[in-house]
Amino acid sequence: MKRLLIPALLAATLAHAADETPLDALPYTPSLDPTVMDRSVDPCEDLYRFACGGWSASNPIPADQSRWSVYAKMANENQRYLWGVLGKLAHQSEGRSANQARLGDYFAACMDEGAVQAAGIKPLQPWLERIAGLKDKRALPALLAELQLAAGNDRLFFGFSSGQDYADATRQIAFASAGGLGLPDRDYYLKHDDKTAKVRAAYEAHVARTFELLGEAPEAARASARAVLATETALARASLSKVDKRDPYKIFHAVDARGLQALTPGFDWAAFQAALGTAPAQARYNVTEPAFFKAFAARLKAMSLADVQTYLRWQLASSLAPALDNAFVQANFDFYGQALQGTPQLMPRWKRCVQLVDVQMGEALGQEFVARNFTPELKAATVQMTDEIEAAMARSIDGLAWMSTETKARAKVKLKAIVNKVGYPDRWRDYSALAVRRGDFLGNVVAGNVFEARRQLAKIGQPLDRGEWSMTPQTVNAYYNAQMNDINFPAGVLQAPLYDAKLDDAPNYGNTGGTIGHELTHGFDDEGRQFDAQGNLKSWWTKKDGKEFERRAACVADQYATYTVVDDIKINSKLTLGEDLADLGGLILAWEAWKVHVAGKTLESRDGLTPEQRFFVGFAQWDCGDARPEALRLRAKIDPHSPARWRINGVVVNMPEFEKAFACKPGAGLVKPAGQRCKVW
Repeated sequence: MKRLLIPALLAATLAHAADETPLDALPYTPSLDPTVMDRSVDPCEDLYRFACGGWSASNPIPADQSRWSVYAKMANENQRYLWGVLGKLAHQSEGRSANQARLGDYFAACMDEGAVQAAGIKPLQPWLERIAGLKDKRALPALLAELQLAAGNDRLFFGFSSGQDYADATRQIAFASAGGLGLPDRDYYLKHDDKTAKVRAAYEAHVARTFELLGEAPEAARASARAVLATETALARASLSKVDKRDPYKIFHAVDARGLQALTPGFDWAAFQAALGTAPAQARYNVTEPAFFKAFAARLKAMSLADVQTYLRWQLASSLAPALDNAFVQANFDFYGQALQGTPQLMPRWKRCVQLVDVQMGEALGQEFVARNFTPELKAATVQMTDEIEAAMARSIDGLAWMSTETKARAKVKLKAIVNKVGYPDRWRDYSALAVRRGDFLGNVVAGNVFEARRQLAKIGQPLDRGEWSMTPQTVNAYYNAQMNDINFPAGVLQAPLYDAKLDDAPNYGNTGGTIGHELTHGFDDEGRQFDAQGNLKSWWTKKDGKEFERRAACVADQYATYTVVDDIKINSKLTLGEDLADLGGLILAWEAWKVHVAGKTLESRDGLTPEQRFFVGFAQWDCGDARPEALRLRAKIDPHSPARWRINGVVVNMPEFEKAFACKPGAGLVKPAGQRCKVW
């Protein structure tokens, strides 16, 4: 993926100034914008500043944002457009389809701030009473299932859902995964440097504040917060690092029902699954982190019943805080937005409501977006570019001197098997089972969580639907799924200033072509290469070729490990390796595809840039942006992407084509001696 959202920070993302108005149409910005360049900078020293040096001055970080970029601004404009669509559907009383009625009524309930304020904590009370009524730990599994369905996440001890079997990608099995944390990474609980300790103290204060909002006296709230932190810390100690979670072999542990139960002798999985509505004894489970579940069982045994209830109250209230009254919303933002990311201001209500609709009824909203903004011509152009980049990948594989004929043949089988999904799903999701009530905001959020959780759980034991998407059509992003072996480009990412039908091919291939190549390369990065053409976790490499790949990948990891994120924090290149490999491989493929596409054509210079320079500036301008120091520190821990500057400069320093395009001299900052350049594909 080119861009990563953090679902846990729902109330602190994708925002702009509070005085915006809805849009009737998406605005146009060219994919190569000469006005944001800083031509005083030598591109051979810093292409990112040369291409984007003036962008931040024209696009300062909004008060309700922790970071701002071309992608974030574009997503914000999509939100403003969807605000207009949803506002009209909310006020329309006749002529709406069933989905349009759901969208309009959900949005209207969310926007009715007066009703939400008047209700206060009352809508949450039935769930709190269920927790208070827990008589003993034997009744926990059934209650936990209800709470997990309502909260819609893995915050309550662990996650339980469906997933493709790593050993047989055609079937879907139950997944039990580590969870239970309110902070975004285990290191926040385990490290003791000053900055981490400060965040942890702020978090404990936030937990206590939430308990006060739930009605506890200050001293009792502080004691409750300490109990929560003790449990979350115990779970964090047993959790894998984000680097370890990138290794599919470390998160694949198949067991049967008896094996699952043996991990947690004090927790009744049959009762838990019965309450979820799934079969009580599936034939096969993937327990992503067995050590975590052993630690969960030990912690559960050590906890008093009161501590269990305290933990459940916190995780439920925190998970649903964005759907509660302003006191909960503000408290949630003050920590997750301000303390953790440095965002000064809470996003306006309309944005939070658009975002929630997107999360819970994204494909219904996507139909409205696609119908107005995605033409057959745009889809055809993207498909053509994708085909050309895949052809470039095939040529690259053929030309690899370090790879054996045997592995090349298997690589090309995998390449040919990749499914390209462009714009939107062939079959839209059915929301008929989702009931929405115009005057019940929290009820609608819970209903949306339950709908999605049950949709996912219903997949267990069923054949795989290879037509499904895991992003909504209006999303400004793209992704590769190793188990599906597909690349996905939503309609939202195929708009200007990313793909620009009004401009020449050079910046489009540098920008959108680089994105397509990036996602394609994920199928062959350090993680994706471990899956075969059908999406099974199965080695198709000779041992010698695997070692050769690792040696070349290490070149990239060693390079990025030298780059600074902020302060004295270096890039964790073991975490970012897959994205760094995809950035590099993707742009090389896009360049090769562009050269074939324009062969025999007469190309013209524009805006004082040659076609080759326009390719690289177009590439660089996809990621113009800025971030607050707090956000950079957070993302250094959890984001598998390198910071924007290094996603640009770190790529072109390895491309002799860039050096030639700008006539760079030996010794320039972005010129490497030929023998030191990194290249895998």
